[in-house]
Amino acid sequence: MGFKTRTLVFPEPFKVAFIEESVPEPSFGEVLVETLVTLISTGTELTAYSGSFPREKSAWAEYVKYPFRPGYCNVGQVIKVGEDVEGLAEGDVVVSRAPHTEYYVHKAATLTKVPEGIDPKEAAFHTIAAGVMNSVRLAGVKLGESVVVVGAGLLGQMAAQFARLAGGFPVVSVDLSDYRLQLARKSGADVTVNPQSEDVYEAVRRATKGRMADVVFEVTGNPQVLEWAIKLVKKMGRLVVLSSPRGPSTIDFHDEVNFPSRVIIGTHFTSQPSCETPFYPWTWSRNTELFLEMLKQRRIKVSHLISHVFPWSEGARVYDFLYRNRLRCMGVLLDFRAEANNIVY
Repeated sequence: MGFKTRTLVFPEPFKVAFIEESVPEPSFGEVLVETLVTLISTGTELTAYSGSFPREKSAWAEYVKYPFRPGYCNVGQVIKVGEDVEGLAEGDVVVSRAPHTEYYVHKAATLTKVPEGIDPKEAAFHTIAAGVMNSVRLAGVKLGESVVVVGAGLLGQMAAQFARLAGGFPVVSVDLSDYRLQLARKSGADVTVNPQSEDVYEAVRRATKGRMADVVFEVTGNPQVLEWAIKLVKKMGRLVVLSSPRGPSTIDFHDEVNFPSRVIIGTHFTSQPSCETPFYPWTWSRNTELFLEMLKQRRIKVSHLISHVFPWSEGARVYDFLYRNRLRCMGVLLDFRAEANNIVY
């Protein structure tokens, strides 16, 4: 009988199911991995779960095809090694962009080994961290530049932390949730602003001594936010679109881009190159490796961002809970270890 796995899918908007599939034996250069824990990428996965994106002629519609397999923040353990595999052995803990599934076969060369001593729950932030590193690099944040992060979800928390590491000062986090803003302080924000109780433009003006922001990261995914977030950028400053906006925006390109000579930078996770070069070595794998090493050396922290840990089999309840309580959640993990012995033959 063949080896089997269960995978979480969205058959249609607001529906969660588990499908059973066969898993092949690892071939040349491949390993079989048992998932330990996965992180839910809240923005992407709730967009797919709810179907709240343009359904026709959009990159979102091309990406989300139902039944959709969510998840790309996987931490697992190698349980079988194919031929001609170097650098990995049974028992090694690795990270990958595999979905929420119990077992999978993966090319060994594209997996990143987790250093000893790192909690798998913290390692699960790897895809988010690598993507935000890419964004901060493309933004060119320099020592002493003022940075505003609009949106303090997972990406926004990481953007505040990496912008500070890059030398950004002050770092200002903006969000509608006081809970998220409290976490943003722990992530490195010097100033926090809730638009429901404070004028964002005036708060940024005060924090930057009237200069306004050198760099603004938009991390909400709400296309309407772009229309006012760009106004926080100083003349010749940069607006960085780190989120994946869910639909079109209306911006007066003369008044907000051309006249003040602002620069708009798109920084999708997929813009990380697949191959290192002497001119730009920061591939997805290299960023992931750096994130894990910085975790080990305690140069960065993510433990404060873990808000919930659920058994992965409760997927239907988890996504409904997330959808209804998004502003009260941060890093939501699915723990597979509770069902580690449920191997289907």
